[in-house]
Amino acid sequence: MSGVTLKILHGADRGKVYDDLQPPLTVGREEGNDIQLNDERVSRCHFKVQRDNDRLVLTDLDSTNGTKVNGTECQLKILRHGDLIAVGRSLILVGSEEQIAARLAAMGNDNPTLSRETSSSDSSIAVELNQEPKSPYPADVIQIMEVPSIPDDLSPGQKAQLCEILDYLQSRLHKLIEGAKTDEGADEVHLKFSSWQRLLDAQATLSTMTRKVADPDWPD
Repeated sequence: MSGVTLKILHGADRGKVYDDLQPPLTVGREEGNDIQLNDERVSRCHFKVQRDNDRLVLTDLDSTNGTKVNGTECQLKILRHGDLIAVGRSLILVGSEEQIAARLAAMGNDNPTLSRETSSSDSSIAVELNQEPKSPYPADVIQIMEVPSIPDDLSPGQKAQLCEILDYLQSRLHKLIEGAKTDEGADEVHLKFSSWQRLLDAQATLSTMTRKVADPDWPD
């Protein structure tokens, strides 16, 4: 199984490339990490990457300033080639150019354009999909939204729990959609304030559930 490539796109360590890293590995400010970042906003041991069968899993190690993947803060996250990890002032690209191109091809993008960013002094890549204009570097090196897969080998009880969660979400979304008013002339959809509050409540519930999955000792 191939190793992990991590490329530092932004921050004091910009331009460094770590090829063929073998998980489990840790990233942080302190010596002893597999990748040591010169960034005072990065915790001593900030996050780890480990394998779970054929998946790469990132776990935030209770860092002070948190970890973001593709702009979203997370405690536990499946990593894919092309993902962007943001910690402190540092931005890290996951995967080699070949691995990212293979992921794009697997998603049905037959002719992804991998182009060097000429305004940058390092060898990071920017990705153009279809006819979309290229995003400013390095904030959106690659943006791929995939539907997450259902976990494998769930027990009957775990399947039932997952179905309960999905039913909860579907029920909440159904009520919000029913209560929305569409203004086609303005190309807008309006929600009542009470519906907006229910949406925020659902988001808060999901955030708590995600934290509990990542850290079972997190208080209720």
